[in-house]
Amino acid sequence: AQTKWLPLYENAVPNSKPAENSERKETGNPTFTIDISVPTMAVFEAQKPNGTAVIIFPGGGYRGTADEHEGVAVAKKLNENGITAFVVRYRIPNDRYCIDKTVAPLQDAQYAVRYVRRNAEKLHVQTNKIGVMGFSAGGHLAATAATLYNFRADKNDKDTTSARPDFAALIYPVITFSDENSVHASSRENLLGKIQTPEQKKFLSPELQVTAQTPPAFLVHAGDDKVVKVQNSLAFYAACHEKGVSAELHIYPKGGHGFGMNNATTKDKWIESFINWVVF
Repeated sequence: AQTKWLPLYENAVPNSKPAENSERKETGNPTFTIDISVPTMAVFEAQKPNGTAVIIFPGGGYRGTADEHEGVAVAKKLNENGITAFVVRYRIPNDRYCIDKTVAPLQDAQYAVRYVRRNAEKLHVQTNKIGVMGFSAGGHLAATAATLYNFRADKNDKDTTSARPDFAALIYPVITFSDENSVHASSRENLLGKIQTPEQKKFLSPELQVTAQTPPAFLVHAGDDKVVKVQNSLAFYAACHEKGVSAELHIYPKGGHGFGMNNATTKDKWIESFINWVVF
């Protein structure tokens, strides 16, 4: 069945300025949706919901979203195991249609968490079992959502519903914006622009924002990832460990970057480990 993408926001998109909608598909392997100025979300309801919800942010270096293999395919697998899933095409940072592009993706992520929690009963999910999952740059977005939930990205949003995810799954995530040896520089530049302040880099480095209240984390990475170095996941895991936050880390020796649910170098399926971990 064709995936149905609905507007994420019930009202006007915050922090936006009038611009032609130039959203389009960029074909390749994988296929990306790029130039997303109007965020959308697809809802995947489990036939036998167990109350757990996962909000998925596909990767794409903050220049697009790999909706299929890092979104829709994952959502369908979660559905098979009773988990309700939501795939978000968050705004791609761009000065053409964002007033402040640096906060636009986080605004969308926080709104998605609040939306699911606010409508939990209707969506057949429990308000304390709503988590985020992100791949690559989507992992950075999920990690910032999990650590900066007390920061109101949209200052005009008066909704008092908690934006704190109950757990975070970070799959080969971009994490650090401040460690020059490990940073995925193009994700950082796409979000912040060419001129970046030390304060911005620190604030948007989730490993530096972990506290004892950060939700439990599940991390997956390949040691030979040459796009986003494994040090990103190691740093976030270490920060969780230091602060007493429950975290599970899976590192494959090989697999590179962007393998989605299926790392071709191993018979192990991280998605199965995640399902065992999350159904609590």
